[in-house]
Formats: sequence, structure tokens, C-alpha cells
Amino acid sequence: MAIASDSRSLGELFSALSKDTTLLVRQEIELAKVEISEKISKAVKNVVSLVIGGVIAYTALIFILAAVAIWLTEIMQPWIAVLAVGIVVAAIGLVLVQKGMNALKHTSFVPEKTIATLKEDKEWAQQQMK
Repeated sequence: MAIASDSRSLGELFSALSKDTTLLVRQEIELAKVEISEKISKAVKNVVSLVIGGVIAYTALIFILAAVAIWLTEIMQPWIAVLAVGIVVAAIGLVLVQKGMNALKHTSFVPEKTIATLKEDKEWAQQQMK
């Protein structure tokens, strides 16, 4: 195995290594910022979609539930009809809220790519010090 010859002094080599390491750390920090920003942007879009969909569904649901309650008053007392509709709506709402929360729980804000490249950079720096 041939060793490449370098005419730079040990001080110059350490200085170059220091500059390269500093540049690398800055680039890794920038990568982390971009990665976290992308993940937050995706989560915000999901939350906005969830809220808008919820408002639209809620509006439609009010009209549908009013019609169901009016229809049920023909076969039972009005207060029982409204209570029954309210219980069903509460159960459906609970399911939808749980679904939205589960979707958000599975969103990771850890900059995984950055962590992996930082490990590679650490190994590279250790190899350079040998």
C-alpha cells in the first residue's frame, strides 16, 4: 500500500482539518435546519387539512343531524331524539379526534438524515486523525 506524500507541515494539516471540520459542522447544522423545517411544514399541512376538513364536516353534520332529530321526533319524544343524536355524534367525534392524534403521534421531528451524516462525519474525522 502506497502512502501519498504531502508537502504540508503537520500544523498546516491540522489547520486544514480544522477548517474542513468547521465547514462540515456548519453544513450539517444547515442540513438539520432544512430537514426539521420540512418535517414541521408537513405536520402543519396535515393539521391545516384536519382543521379545514373538520369545519366543513361539522357544518354538514349539523344539517344532517337536525334532519335526523326531526325525523326521530315522529317515533319518540323530542328530548330523547335529540339526546340519541347527540350521543352518536359524540362517539363519531371521539373516533375522529383519536385518528387525528394518532396521525400526529407518528410524525417524527428527529432529523434522522442529519444524525446519520453526523455519525459518518465523526468516523471520517477519526480516520483523518490517524
